[in-house]
Amino acid sequence: MATTTANSVDIYLERLHAQAKTRALYTFISIGAIVFVITSGVIFSEEQNAGSLSRGLEQFWDFPVDLFSGAWAAGWDWFGLVGVYTPELFRTINLALFSTALGFICAVFLSLFASANLISNAWVVSFSRRTLDVLRSFPELVIAIALLFLMGKGELPALIAIWLHTVGALGKLFSEAVENCDMKPVEGLQSAGAGWWQRVRFGVLPQVLPLFFSYGILRLEINVRASTILGFVGAGGIGEALKTNISWSYEPDIMAIMALLVITITALDYLSTYIRNKLIGGIQL
Repeated sequence: MATTTANSVDIYLERLHAQAKTRALYTFISIGAIVFVITSGVIFSEEQNAGSLSRGLEQFWDFPVDLFSGAWAAGWDWFGLVGVYTPELFRTINLALFSTALGFICAVFLSLFASANLISNAWVVSFSRRTLDVLRSFPELVIAIALLFLMGKGELPALIAIWLHTVGALGKLFSEAVENCDMKPVEGLQSAGAGWWQRVRFGVLPQVLPLFFSYGILRLEINVRASTILGFVGAGGIGEALKTNISWSYEPDIMAIMALLVITITALDYLSTYIRNKLIGGIQL
């Protein structure tokens, strides 16, 4: 009996060893294929493009050097440029704040109907989930460009684009949080005769609201960057100012705008991390 068991163990170990060799071989082949594709792409681009990739890599640092040298040449006047573009930054932040708040509210209500543990009708749950899928399938830039053709330049197309994508992204996260919450309080309220909204208000929302706000603050940080990018296609704000200065090669102005963006995103990152840790009881900074 002991000999049979030992033989079974040896056979099992041999199979594991063979499987490990097979996986290693497949991994080696996959890495080789990836390297081959990348190398072939680089060689092909070198042959097809007027400006070669190697030449582009050689000139990679030229633009950053021009930015810093231009800002240095401007001297103390450069700090005045930071104040000039601060109102444009506030326009971008206001756009992100309003679209995030609007998307947050819509995502909360839509996520409740996309949660199978709250809605017994499978058609309603499926329709709500597909709606969230469609809303987050298209990037903000694609939606904004389509709306710009319909509505013209301005902040409204950017606001709608960010709002729709925010609803889709947050709605998905919110519905998953609702489906993972503890249903015992809901069952207790239901046994006491509470209606659907009462069960949601007193049994579900107290559990998930801290997580909702945590996701919302993180989304605000994302939407500030999205608002800046949408400025390049005519949505206004600091993104449009950055595009204009890049077109005219105003290095001190470009450097001032980039400094404002870096400071703002960094401050938002620290602020959102601190608030999220407070809301969900994480480790404080």
